[in-house]
Amino acid sequence: MKWEVVIGLEVHTQLTTQSKIFSPASTAFGAAPNTQTAVVDIALPGALPVMNRAAVEKAIQFGLAIGAKVNQRSVFARKNYFYPDLPKGYQISQFELPVVEGGAITINVDGVDKTINLTRAHLEEDAGKSVHEDFHGLSGIDLNRAGTPLLEIVSEPEMRSAAEAVAYAKALYSLVTWIGICDGNMQEGSFRCDVNVSVRPEGQKEFGTRREVKNLNSFKFIEQAVKAEVQYQIELIEDGGKVQQATVLFNPDTGETRAMRSKEDAHDYRYFPDPDLPPLVISDEWVERVRSELPELPAAMQARFVEQYGIPAYDAATLTASKALAGYYEATVAAGADAKLASNWIMGDVSATLNREEKDIVDTPVSAEALAGLIRRVSDNTINNKTAKDVLRKMWDEGVTDPNGADAIIERDGLKQETDTGALEAIVDEVIANNAKSVEEYRAGKEKALNALVGQCMKASKGKGNPGVLTELLKQKLA
Repeated sequence: MKWEVVIGLEVHTQLTTQSKIFSPASTAFGAAPNTQTAVVDIALPGALPVMNRAAVEKAIQFGLAIGAKVNQRSVFARKNYFYPDLPKGYQISQFELPVVEGGAITINVDGVDKTINLTRAHLEEDAGKSVHEDFHGLSGIDLNRAGTPLLEIVSEPEMRSAAEAVAYAKALYSLVTWIGICDGNMQEGSFRCDVNVSVRPEGQKEFGTRREVKNLNSFKFIEQAVKAEVQYQIELIEDGGKVQQATVLFNPDTGETRAMRSKEDAHDYRYFPDPDLPPLVISDEWVERVRSELPELPAAMQARFVEQYGIPAYDAATLTASKALAGYYEATVAAGADAKLASNWIMGDVSATLNREEKDIVDTPVSAEALAGLIRRVSDNTINNKTAKDVLRKMWDEGVTDPNGADAIIERDGLKQETDTGALEAIVDEVIANNAKSVEEYRAGKEKALNALVGQCMKASKGKGNPGVLTELLKQKLA
């Protein structure tokens, strides 16, 4: 039997506010346990929550960025459940009337665009943290996270593979960090995903029974968890079993999912409007002010890059994967680099080196202006591409930020390309005389033999020869 996978994501995005959603306590990460709490967070009797305006504004930003409806009136509700790190015995969230409804995110998998619709995005408070590893037979409770503002973003179940789920999570991550509502630190829990997975026979309209994989904090884990859960469900059904709705955890060490508890439905949480919080009312003027302050969004910037710089759509999409990367590219072009060459170098050698060193573009030791200086020397044939790669490595190791840094290295290390025809002609004559076999093969119609001869010429010139000039000289002499 052929199976279809159905996936929906619930993403908990920690908002970049300085204080918590209903209290003045700090949201800074890494403080000693229970040092960043207020009376509301620890649920002292009589303590009343007060809405954080900055958290609401960030929710509005997100709603506008995805083309959603920002509700002028939304309601906070109590989601009732017991857990040791939830001192009130309920979580303040939104249920029937969220702050954001609808909207969409476009993803691209294998060169094909697909629109994933969103159901809603609602504001809520985070719970605390149970700590097990530092105690013997006991658990500790750290309430520093309790009350941290979250925007829970819920997609429609429109993804059909692990690849689509990862692409969606990455697109969402890029957007929330781009507009600055989340710092994106997945290791600290700022962006974590719950993935709902079910399978059904291909062609069946009804959804299968879903299981929710909780708290995935890396794109790699999302992919692995979805694949593991899909395999588990298909094998269970094909063996005659039945999938039970459940909340499950993914173990990256074993690559397996395991059930944690039976999955609750909405009625199990006994939602009701929080009597301590009035409805959240957002005016048209507030929404329009936020709209006017939004930065240029990734999709709009992609289109502008194609039009303004004449680069392919693929390049534009890659360069706008993050705001910092896009800014680095624009700064490189503004400093005088050819737009396409700048794209090639940033997507190629610069990104490869960053990946190898596990760094982000903000950590690159070579400034955009310095890279532009290097690219200009490739464009004017001062150095060839091979030498330019060596120069970039030296610039990287030396942390070059000076716009003339490449020139200094080229001069210092004697790397300037040899373009004197007379000198190159002598090298070509020598290579032809010493490589009779390649000469014979080229004259017999084997074009690849010419590449071998050019390589020998480059070697003889110690990498300083102009490959274009050498190629033309060889063709003339071998004609």
